[in-house]
Amino acid sequence: MEALAVVLERPEHLALNRLALTPAAGGDAVVAVSWSGISTGTERLLWSGRMPPFPGMGYPLVPGYESVGTVIAADPASGLALGQTVFVPGARCFGEVRGLFGGAASHLVVPAARLVPVDAGLGDRACLIALAATAYHALSGVTPGTANLIVGHGVLGRLLARLTLLAGGQPVVWERDAVRREGRFGYPVLVPEDDTTRDYATITDVSGSGGLLDTLIARLAPQGEIVLAGFYEAPLAFAFPPAFMREARIRVSAEWRPDDLAAVSALIRSGSLSLDGLITHRLSADRAQEAYRTAFTDPACLKMILDWRACS
Repeated sequence: MEALAVVLERPEHLALNRLALTPAAGGDAVVAVSWSGISTGTERLLWSGRMPPFPGMGYPLVPGYESVGTVIAADPASGLALGQTVFVPGARCFGEVRGLFGGAASHLVVPAARLVPVDAGLGDRACLIALAATAYHALSGVTPGTANLIVGHGVLGRLLARLTLLAGGQPVVWERDAVRREGRFGYPVLVPEDDTTRDYATITDVSGSGGLLDTLIARLAPQGEIVLAGFYEAPLAFAFPPAFMREARIRVSAEWRPDDLAAVSALIRSGSLSLDGLITHRLSADRAQEAYRTAFTDPACLKMILDWRACS
């Protein structure tokens, strides 16, 4: 079986190639992908060649870990039904071409246990479930009625703000890009200079900017916590005395876990967590080169979705 796949042949050189898929084995499922999202964090680093050393790193590679599709074959013992809509957090089924993270393809062979059934009515919004789970994983203990600072107003920052509101907190977001400050969100979105608060109990950075730690520590309450939820290409450093005076805690929030995914899935099903208004751009997968460049260069593009339904 073959699939049409996005292949990063080397930094800034992307192609749409037909690749042979590893044959399905016991416990595997085959998924026809409908949509996949483009990550402006890790995938931007893969595309630019600035990804720090990472397990499995190397070119050529198939990117993508935000795919949604339909099960077209499955092990009878998997519990999956043919025609079922599932979320796919990436795949490694392309032979000598690395799957890092391997979701941007028309068809995927994936261990059935890795697939997450989703409501077909979500459509391409289901691609956002991984980001929602990432935001949930990064969410620190929210004290109802208290302000929590979030740095960055992309999709991850907006999901964090929505989850903070659900937990009873009062999110404040820093964002320098004027386009991403536009709109009504139910919480303030400010440039840092317009924010006078100096005692945030929690500050969560999703910007991926490595030079912010001293600025954030200066805004932290005593024994407050900074959560690093972006992906940072350069070493991080900070001045010790201000952190010492505040007894600052710094936590790295990594990948979501299955219980995070279960929690946000329940919130989405109940209608408590909305995924509306986060996907701003959609292009057919045969325009992948244009889609990736737009996702990485246009600040108005919060989330780009590749549509694979016309590709075979």
